Amino acid sequence: MLCLVDSYGYMVAFAGRKYAARSPPAFVANSSYTVTSFTLVLEFQKGRLQNLYWKRDGCSKCPKNSKAVCLNNQDCAIPTSSCKSHGGPVDCSLGIQLAFSGTDKHLSALNS
Repeated sequence: MLCLVDSYGYMVAFAGRKYAARSPPAFVANSSYTVTSFTLVLEFQKGRLQNLYWKRDGCSKCPKNSKAVCLNNQDCAIPTSSCKSHGGPVDCSLGIQLAFSGTDKHLSALNS
């Protein structure tokens, strides 16, 4: 499950009940910048979820000919004023990709 507090701030992912896994907070947006692309990694050991974390690709994939900027050398962000929700031309919808790592209950490597 993914939990967004509001349209500005951070998000976390969590799963489980008795033994829950929770990701570290990931910056989504503030009044200046909006990050729209995320990869959530689900890490398994022997088929059991052990950890959730946000994969950081750095800024090498930031489009060179766009308004995107690099935040903290880890996230590509768009100026919030450029988002359609703030009168700009850019669709700043949130996109989350899932990836898996670790092993299944038979100790076979997971591929994603």
